[in-house]
Amino acid sequence: MAAKNFGRGWYGPPLLAVPALVLLVPLGCAVGGPETIQPFLDEELPDGSSGTLVAAIGDEKILCHAWGQADREAATDATCDTVYDTMSMTKQFTAAGILALQSQGELGVSDSITDHLDSVPTDQAEITIDQLLTHTSRLPESLGRDEEPLTRDELVARAFTAERLESPGDTYQYSNVGYSLLALIIEEASGMTYEEYLAENLFEPAGMTDTGYVLPDWSEDQVAVEYDEEGQAQGRPYERPWDEDGPYWNLHGNGGLLSTAHDMFRWHVALMGDTVLDTEAKEQLFLPTVREEPDSTYYAYGWGADSEDSDVLWHDGGNDYSSGWISRQRDGDAFVFWVSNASRSDAWDLGESGEDITDGVMRRLANAEDPPPSE
Repeated sequence: MAAKNFGRGWYGPPLLAVPALVLLVPLGCAVGGPETIQPFLDEELPDGSSGTLVAAIGDEKILCHAWGQADREAATDATCDTVYDTMSMTKQFTAAGILALQSQGELGVSDSITDHLDSVPTDQAEITIDQLLTHTSRLPESLGRDEEPLTRDELVARAFTAERLESPGDTYQYSNVGYSLLALIIEEASGMTYEEYLAENLFEPAGMTDTGYVLPDWSEDQVAVEYDEEGQAQGRPYERPWDEDGPYWNLHGNGGLLSTAHDMFRWHVALMGDTVLDTEAKEQLFLPTVREEPDSTYYAYGWGADSEDSDVLWHDGGNDYSSGWISRQRDGDAFVFWVSNASRSDAWDLGESGEDITDGVMRRLANAEDPPPSE
């Protein structure tokens, strides 16, 4: 079983496919419990890598493990408050923003995109918001490199003049372009910038003060420097070409949001209640509906799943320097998020081994005999 690696590089083509989060046996079988997570990580995380991982059972944080350095030149160690690029894991926030607007009566996922975007050609007016969310619009994967200074208007113009393989429908074709258009729809429907809307309606209610593009008040030493496979520093994400409100529109809304392990845990906890989304919206967010052909995995709204009825949802992300995963049981009983700012060398690649790390932690979380009480 194989799935797309949902990330793509700042510089270069999309990464190769990696295995999906395949649970070959039921969660909780054949491994130890949560107390074995740290020894497991000590064995699995390669020397020379760096990053942060957080794991939880329900709303109880079981472990937050940081390893290596966020900035080698300054000798700044990685911590649980280090800020990293979440890469394509950004898509779950874009999807949640759309569902929040639906709950507020500003749009519906069955709406034609022409209800919210101007300059859509007549022959593409049948594309719906749902099709953007599920990658069934048949829009292209990308319009160019992430750092290209693509404006909002240029995104719309080029998205609908690019060649499509066929009409929109039920066929899956992963599209970063589609999620950038969703970010534009959020702006049009809310009258706010994409980041402002997410901050006010998702991040602030969840207590996520360190998540965003440009709005959080990070210190420079809090944001991780990314490193290539030769160990050469490639700068912090916002030190690459960005506009005043974040990355340009080849990346805006489909990737590039920055966050911390602690904030991603807060996001997980918020999804357990109705702080950011009501029950109906969360059911839509987590419902796998489209098979990621030719693979046997499925896509929900900004989340992947191994089957239509899978209890475990996940998304990975990757660029030329960083890799990461998020995974959680639908009801929030188990959760893990990790990200690395130095994810590959000529001897190892966390983009390839990340599924095993994520799977190993999730299994150990599921083996808790007596989950700790909620605070």
